[in-house]
Amino acid sequence: MKRYINSALLYTIFALAGGVFYREFTKFNGFPGKTALGVVHTHYFVLGMVFFLLLLLLEKTFAFTGKHTGRVLAAYHAGLNLAALMFLVRGVTQVLGLSLSSGMSAAISGMAGIGHILLGVSLVLILLEIRRSVLAST
Repeated sequence: MKRYINSALLYTIFALAGGVFYREFTKFNGFPGKTALGVVHTHYFVLGMVFFLLLLLLEKTFAFTGKHTGRVLAAYHAGLNLAALMFLVRGVTQVLGLSLSSGMSAAISGMAGIGHILLGVSLVLILLEIRRSVLAST
């Protein structure tokens, strides 16, 4: 349970830092439009902090953590941070008005997509572990 609360705390810090960076970076550069930086904050809050707080409650209630949970959560962390990093890269290029080649733009989108795939697959695997534990306890 300690790793769940520590992860929630870490992602809270990342979310707050992402929100402050978004606000200050766009203000400093006089960027009035929408940018991918805006979703870093919400991704870290919901998929980071809220997700791990829910896991903490579910672990306390159902003790679902198994032998594969660590590897699945490592993939989840990798996916979340990869997606957020690519949002950060995309957002900074948008704010600075940098011209990207079509290949570079596709690479950024592809990496963000890989992060989301890792998130989705690991989320399903975690839910299956929770389901197994819930059904075993009833």
